[in-house]
Amino acid sequence: MSARTSLEELGRRYGTPCYVYDLDRVEAARRDLAAQLPEGTEIFYAFKANPHVDLVRALRTGPGPACKAEISSTGELAAALEAGYPPSDILYTGPGKTPGELNEAIAAGVRMFSAESLTDLEHIGEAATAHGTVADCLLRINSATASASTGIRMTGKPTQFGIDSETLASIADKVRAVPGTSVVGLHLFSQSNAKDEAALIGEFQHTLEVAVQAQHDLGVPLRLLDIGGGFAVPYGQRGERAAYPRLRAELEAALDAHFPQWRQGAPRVAVESGRYLVGDSGTLLATVSNVKVSRGRKFVILDAGINTFGGMSGLGRILPVSVTVEGRTADGETDGEAETEKASLAGPLCTPGDLLAREVEVPALAPGDVVAVPNTGAYGPTASLLMFLGRPAPTEVVVRGDEVVSVSRIEHVRTYGRVGRDE
Repeated sequence: MSARTSLEELGRRYGTPCYVYDLDRVEAARRDLAAQLPEGTEIFYAFKANPHVDLVRALRTGPGPACKAEISSTGELAAALEAGYPPSDILYTGPGKTPGELNEAIAAGVRMFSAESLTDLEHIGEAATAHGTVADCLLRINSATASASTGIRMTGKPTQFGIDSETLASIADKVRAVPGTSVVGLHLFSQSNAKDEAALIGEFQHTLEVAVQAQHDLGVPLRLLDIGGGFAVPYGQRGERAAYPRLRAELEAALDAHFPQWRQGAPRVAVESGRYLVGDSGTLLATVSNVKVSRGRKFVILDAGINTFGGMSGLGRILPVSVTVEGRTADGETDGEAETEKASLAGPLCTPGDLLAREVEVPALAPGDVVAVPNTGAYGPTASLLMFLGRPAPTEVVVRGDEVVSVSRIEHVRTYGRVGRDE
């Protein structure tokens, strides 16, 4: 797709707010990630980043090694099955699995689960036993220590995720004896969005040290070792996906040192990634509804706010976003002699919290301009406050080259009558 003109045409054709996802970018990201990992590494796609069926299908069927699915809800299970993922390629994770969803997943053929605690493992076993089967389980480990300091920390602190590593030896007998389960490996996920390659390598090296000790504490050989992810891509800002040219060699060396048989599949090695695989495939298009000045500060009001692109608003991670329009760019960069000014980017909602950027450099904007927010393929509509104030969900357009593959919109429907949980 020839970027600016085609994007603007799509915005005019389908209306805004509108997400445009480029499947060529999705497949390029998968190839790039696979090339930076040891040969044979399995890649699980984290559906929470974007469960759009066309994107997840492309990750399974496009050129290169097929991704498997990492899910944590029955909604994501339905999306994976619709996209053609076989149940054997689905890993069900999460700290709050209910009896109802475990029953639904096992009934659908899912047999691989990440267990976050001994009681979580017992719940998985109860559901599997009720179906007359055995679930293969990875124990998620919360390491007592961490290596890297960049990105979003996931271990080394009290958390709802994983079994504290220092307690594993004391519960190993109970873990091995849970009916309906077979402990086949470990799940370690220590950080997210690590831009620094040295920090990412250091974290993976530390993860493998933790895995060796955990294998010893458990007293069972590992068949699958999921070492997590952390691969970075900008979020709502200009920039390129991170590159990790040293990662493959360094990770191979660490695996050789700690798991000498890994090249023969003992254990199989896996990583998981969400934003890296789809983040730079997406562009959010929005229209400027109004421009106003309040006590000396300019506000550009868009038809897209935290109801459309608000996945990280509660954690303060969406500020600031970048916008471009007709070749004019933000972040203090311009194409040619384009004029820029300082403004805050506000959404349409009746709350002062509906801000996508505060006092940033933007092109000179006027009502009717269609602006583009780059790198929005991850944590978009399904991670936003979609139902707040009852505004329509954004349109989602999937393209490959100049071809429009699909156009869709999430609809909200209220169901009346008896609606129960875990029925």
